[in-house]
Amino acid sequence: MSFEIQELPDVLRIFVLLSLGEGRILQKPRLKRRIDKYCAGHVCVEMSDLDRTLNEMRTEGLVVDQDDKVKLTEKALQLGKEWRNLLLKREPIMELVAGLTDGSITGLVVILSAFLAGLPINMATFAAVVSLSAVAVTNFSSFLLGGKTEDLADLITLKTLIDYSLSDIPDKTERDKSLRLVRHLFTMLRGEIGRSNIQSAIVCGTATFLAGIIPIAAYLVLPSPLDISLSLGIVAVTVGFFLVRYRSKRSKVHWRITLAETAVIVAIAVVVSLLIGSGL
Repeated sequence: MSFEIQELPDVLRIFVLLSLGEGRILQKPRLKRRIDKYCAGHVCVEMSDLDRTLNEMRTEGLVVDQDDKVKLTEKALQLGKEWRNLLLKREPIMELVAGLTDGSITGLVVILSAFLAGLPINMATFAAVVSLSAVAVTNFSSFLLGGKTEDLADLITLKTLIDYSLSDIPDKTERDKSLRLVRHLFTMLRGEIGRSNIQSAIVCGTATFLAGIIPIAAYLVLPSPLDISLSLGIVAVTVGFFLVRYRSKRSKVHWRITLAETAVIVAIAVVVSLLIGSGL
C-alpha cells in the first residue's frame, strides 16, 4: 500500500478518507456529489475516476463496497484520522501542554508570593485575577494568530510538495485534473484551519485559566495551614499527572523523562519569577 501522492487516485483517496470519516456510509453518487462540493460546486472528477480509486482502495483493504454503499475499514478510519490531523492540526497537544504549564506556573507563583508576602485575601485575589487573565489572554492570542500563521505556512509547503509530485503525471488531462483537485482541497482546508485555530486558542486559554484558578481558589478559601498544602498539592497533581501523562502519551516519550523535564522547567520559572518579584 503506497501513500505517495503521484497520480489522480492518490488525490481522490484523500477526499474519500475525509468524506467517509467517523464511520460514515455513503452511496457512490452521494460520495461523488460530496467530492464535487469540496470543489466548490465544480465537477472535478468523473464517476469512472472515483470507481478506479475505490477499486484500488478496496484492493488495499481500505473500503468496503456493498449494495453501492461505501464505508471505510478500521485501518482506513485510522488513516483518515491521521490525514485529518496532518491537514487540519486537530491533535490539541501544544494547546493543552502550554495551557496546563503556564496556568500551573502562574498559579504556583501567585500562591507562593501571597504566602511569603502575607498578602490579605483581597490583594491576593486581585493579583490572581490579573495574572491569570493576562497569561490566558496571551496564550489565546498566540495560538489564534501565531498558530494560524504557522499552520497556513505548513499548508502552503505541503501543497507545493504535492503539486511538484503531481506535475510528473504524463497525461495532461489527468495532471490538470489532479492539480485542480488539490487546489480546491487546500482552499477548503484554509477555512477549516481558521476554525481549528479558534478552537485551539479557546482550549489553550481555558486550560491556562483553570490550571491556575483552581489551586489559587483553594488557597484563598481554605483556612491555614490547609490552604497552602492543598493548593500546592493541586498544582503537583496537575503538573505531575495530567500534564506529564498527556505529554508523554502524545509525544511517545517515557513519563520519567517528561516528568524530569517538566519539573526543571516549572522550578526555573517559579524561582526566576520569585526573584524578580522580590527585587521590585
